[in-house]
Amino acid sequence: MPALVLFGLTAVLLWSIVSHRFERWGVAGPAMLLVLGAATTVWDLPTYAAALDAPITEKIVEVILSILLFADATEVRGGIFGGEGRVTARLVLIALPLSLILTAIAAAFLLPEALVAAVVIACVIMPTDFAPATRLLRSKLLPERIRAILNVESGYNDGLVSPIFGMALPIAVVIAPLVEKMVATGSDTVTVDDKDLGHSTEKFAEAFVNAVPATVSAIVIGVVLGGAIGLALRAARDRGIANEGGARYAMLLLPLIAYGIATIPAIEANGFVAAFVAGLIYRVARTRGMQERVIPHSELLLVEEMGTLTANFVWFMLGSAALLAFTASFDWRVLVLALLALTVLRLGPVYLSLMGSSVGRGDRVRIGLLGPRGTASVVFGLLAYNAFETDSVEANAVLLVMVVTVVGSILLHGVAAPFALRALEKRRVAQG
Repeated sequence: MPALVLFGLTAVLLWSIVSHRFERWGVAGPAMLLVLGAATTVWDLPTYAAALDAPITEKIVEVILSILLFADATEVRGGIFGGEGRVTARLVLIALPLSLILTAIAAAFLLPEALVAAVVIACVIMPTDFAPATRLLRSKLLPERIRAILNVESGYNDGLVSPIFGMALPIAVVIAPLVEKMVATGSDTVTVDDKDLGHSTEKFAEAFVNAVPATVSAIVIGVVLGGAIGLALRAARDRGIANEGGARYAMLLLPLIAYGIATIPAIEANGFVAAFVAGLIYRVARTRGMQERVIPHSELLLVEEMGTLTANFVWFMLGSAALLAFTASFDWRVLVLALLALTVLRLGPVYLSLMGSSVGRGDRVRIGLLGPRGTASVVFGLLAYNAFETDSVEANAVLLVMVVTVVGSILLHGVAAPFALRALEKRRVAQG
């Protein structure tokens, strides 16, 4: 077992033992595990960097993402887009694509040396996740409707970003070496070997042609597998053939099987997209005909806990990645991009998408500003870092942007936002 994995498992074990007391003191798991990750790897960063770039790390991260996406898709209450279907549809089908486009443009403008990774960077830093700011979803200072909308949105947008990320990353990986070779001379005149150009062009065409079928295949696998297992389990539960324990095991194994089938060499589809779609269709099939379209919590328990466990391991990896990113280099442009992503690049599209809806102006602003970044961003960032060539401009840019954005989100949404909400509530009460 790689040392990184062993240290991570040990850190999560220790945190699991003491987490209850620390959380009562206001110390959140993501922050503590981030510190533990940095402290564990500070003594030997080169070894960690090598472990982070290893193929086994990529597979571990992909499996973790598959479980997290499946859990997000199955926990949504109501129909396809939850109880607030129209609002959620606006957020994930209008605001999210617009945010991705604006973020990619901002990344290309601020980091022109990593131009080919602009779309990948947007996919890494825009999905929301309330893991680093769970107090916001529990806070009574936010209207219940806003909390419900934010919860459903965060459950969907990382899954919808997954196929875009899955198509953009291999294309960017192929283009990056060619672009670096073209600008290596630092002059306007570029000389590229015809053989290298032909080889790169061929690889680009192959990546482009394969990206779409890989995503379509993953969607088909998810639909077939999720639908079949969902219908089978609903029938088995109705007839008393399966109990709650069996349903829990089925839900935990389903994303792993979906990922496994999708990544068979003969298929080579996108494994985490297959897992997300399987979770979405499983929920629809499992709850069909039920008065309340929600999977019983007793059946969700195991996959929820596995999601929490794997997310804790991701936070440990973020601590190590943060140490690696900050010691390698730091660029003020990355800080600007992260601040834009956490504020106006989300707020603007969200506000525009909800104009004319039943959501008031103040609530639009709240939804736009309350978009924490968490485990999905970390996992996407680690996958991109692993895919690009070691020490390339693109790899370092993606890692640094991901780290700064997520750490900034922990401070903004996990610390500042609850404090601001309490202050506003006190002022409201004082004024009458």
